[in-house]
Amino acid sequence: MEKIWKDLYQAAKAVQNNREISAHVSAGCVAAAIESASGNIYTGVCIDTASTLGICAERNALFHMITCGENSFRRVLCIMPDGKTGAPCGACREFMVQLMEKKGKNVEIMLDYETGRIATLGELTPEWWI
Repeated sequence: MEKIWKDLYQAAKAVQNNREISAHVSAGCVAAAIESASGNIYTGVCIDTASTLGICAERNALFHMITCGENSFRRVLCIMPDGKTGAPCGACREFMVQLMEKKGKNVEIMLDYETGRIATLGELTPEWWI
């Protein structure tokens, strides 16, 4: 496995901290790390709310990247509450494809860190609507 995947896993693990923010908001049960096109690592955690105002960890990490002035990425890793990695949800996939419309099919996503199983965004989202 490439070192970058270990770096992404450690970065996501470092911010994963499941906690209650208020009676209606919790955060941190899922954490994500992305590698930008320039090689920087950005992290984010999920924020769950009593309504639909929450955000997934992957999109939060991508928003962090955008806030810091970058707009393209190469790799995504997400750690679920059980400590295993998993695929992004449909909303996250859609945002990733819209963000990287021309190059997004080649973005690598860690599906299973233990076995090193990786898929591309193009494989996970083969028939995009645009």
